[in-house]
Amino acid sequence: MKAVNIKQLKDELSHKSANELKELCLHLARFKKENKELLTYLLFESNDEEIYIQTIKEEVDLQFEEINTKNFFYIRKSTRKILTSIKKHIRYSKKKETEAELLLYFCKKLKDFKPSIKRSTRLQNIFDMQLRMAKKAMDKLHEDLQYDFQLQIDELLDNV
Repeated sequence: MKAVNIKQLKDELSHKSANELKELCLHLARFKKENKELLTYLLFESNDEEIYIQTIKEEVDLQFEEINTKNFFYIRKSTRKILTSIKKHIRYSKKKETEAELLLYFCKKLKDFKPSIKRSTRLQNIFDMQLRMAKKAMDKLHEDLQYDFQLQIDELLDNV
């Protein structure tokens, strides 16, 4: 089965009643975990972005504590998993401020991680790439926010 484009979906949804739309949303939520997470964000968390960001940061803290530090392979694998989770939450939000803040927080956690990421070129590359992506997201924000985020970036780069 080939999926139709967004315009066709939008047109078809405009012909549905409120009750039919509710049933379609619930069916989507049962179908896939990501759909349920997105609906949860849209219905409950999108009105207070600060609490949403704080919740994700706490989740990231827990994930960093659980990393197996026996060798850099496990550290790298866990780091990629954490980053995937962060990117998913960024996609839900679609706000550049949230993206910049979460990516900078990830970079801070990675920089402070023991053993040092300086001993692994791949982990250092992950750090550098996410820092670049945070800067890119930051460029689309208001000047005051850019300044605040730039201070965080400068602090991250001081000891690198």
